[in-house]
Amino acid sequence: MLKSLVLTLLLFFSPSAIAQDFRPIPEIATGFTAQKSVMGQKLMAVTANPNATRAAYDVLSRGGSVVDAAIAAQAVLGLVEPQSSGLGGGAFALYYNAADKKIFSYDGRETAPANATQDMFIKSDGATMAFYDAVLSGKSIGVPGTPRLLEVMHNLHGMLPWGGLFEQASFMAENGFEVSPRLAKMVKAEVDAGRNTKDFDSYFKIKGKYIKAGDVLKNKKYAQTLKLLAVGGSRFFYEQELAKEIINVSKREGGSLNPRDLSAYRVRIRVPACAEYRRYVVCSMGEPSSGGPTILQALGMIESFPMDEWGKDDPRSWHVIAEASRLAFADRNYYIGDPDFVETPGDALYDKEYVKKRAEEINMVYANPLSSNGMPAKEEGTSHMSFVDQYGNVLSMTTTIENAFGSHHMAGGFFLNNEMTDFDFTPYRGDGELSPNRVQGGKRPRSSMSPTIVFDDKEPFLVVGSAGGSRIIGYVMQRIIGIIDWGQSLKEAVDAKNILSRGPELEAESGTDDLLLGGLRARNQIIEEGEQTSGITAILFHTDSIEGYADPRREGIASGE
Repeated sequence: MLKSLVLTLLLFFSPSAIAQDFRPIPEIATGFTAQKSVMGQKLMAVTANPNATRAAYDVLSRGGSVVDAAIAAQAVLGLVEPQSSGLGGGAFALYYNAADKKIFSYDGRETAPANATQDMFIKSDGATMAFYDAVLSGKSIGVPGTPRLLEVMHNLHGMLPWGGLFEQASFMAENGFEVSPRLAKMVKAEVDAGRNTKDFDSYFKIKGKYIKAGDVLKNKKYAQTLKLLAVGGSRFFYEQELAKEIINVSKREGGSLNPRDLSAYRVRIRVPACAEYRRYVVCSMGEPSSGGPTILQALGMIESFPMDEWGKDDPRSWHVIAEASRLAFADRNYYIGDPDFVETPGDALYDKEYVKKRAEEINMVYANPLSSNGMPAKEEGTSHMSFVDQYGNVLSMTTTIENAFGSHHMAGGFFLNNEMTDFDFTPYRGDGELSPNRVQGGKRPRSSMSPTIVFDDKEPFLVVGSAGGSRIIGYVMQRIIGIIDWGQSLKEAVDAKNILSRGPELEAESGTDDLLLGGLRARNQIIEEGEQTSGITAILFHTDSIEGYADPRREGIASGE
């Protein structure tokens, strides 16, 4: 009754006032496999795939930096986990330099073609394109940022030679790798949904049949791309033969990429989004990612409540998390965009005084599913990797091609992103004003990626991030609260059932305690239960050791020394 009433009310409220994200979750859930955390003394690598973790660990053990490890891991991930990330996508990275105790954030987000228009996803009859129709078209393909991001970070923070960092991935691509159960399930899901393009079928069929777990899959074209990238650097990707191939694929499918779009691509070095939470400092990615600002705003509101006293099993704790998240998402959807193109509130969104006022809007008796944006003062398919090297440097990096297998179109042996569907499909908000996340040529679409480093007394304490579309924000925030407020171990925090809110409903992972859900329903929370496919990788610093752990909902592992 209550749910139907709320859905009726939604019809009468401006869309700009409702924290909602219409996009499907990028990847399907593929089960939960129990894992053990890994302890180390001086270095740690945690990625979403064992092959990538092993490649990164090998680099770290040979004296490589966290950036060197990330390059080796990304090259492997693009092969063994092509549904989640690769050279055809983009990434955000948060880097902590131990020598001078400084933190840097690098924006390798994809950009829109110069010829992209704000109505590119609107059909001739005035209706917006169906989401997957847009995904599978060339219109969804933006300029990839990952290759140049890796090169920029290596130039600044790399220690081992660039060319050697691609050797493991190149060898695996040339000689074949064993298809994991997760990849096989992901391929089947796309085929069952009718999203198998010509490129998709050509790659994932062996002797006329789609791959299955245990098959050996080779990708000689990707091996060749890696070898040329190792020798020629990112210029090979953005200005030479591979650039032509990417452009041709885009145009073949109705996109508008041109040579200037690729050659002009630049990585942005951004100011990290940082704020205090309890006695800690939480740093994450700022705009054009909404991840950091939304997490920091929600945590700022939550700080007004005794979460440690209530604990993880008290409905009051989760009620506050849900209400704070809704308020923060309302601001996210209303204000956040690429700061190079639109004026946004920036760090005013998580200013202490502003979040205190927002916290006063939280009603402890009744949920408010129709949270609207506030007025801050004027001042803006995914995988995650976490690394610590023997020099004390830290890297938290989230990498993506957007939806599972991106646009489903390939160039150079890798899938091209569908990142343009992260823009709003219509240029106007519900109040008639232009959306800060409308399509504009050269612009970077809003993201939810949240690579995060938490500091305790100016020293790294927790490295965390996740996959999962706009749910990433809730996944990361829950682990920060679990470890800081509830004293959970790293494994307990990551294994815990995911509970979050991005809009009117509170989303609870299947198997969440019924008593807890009952207490939330008593506060008028509208509960939606179902599988969730978080992809957390995390590192926790102890007094005399470091601990790594990978989300058991995926296939990753940690490896340390």
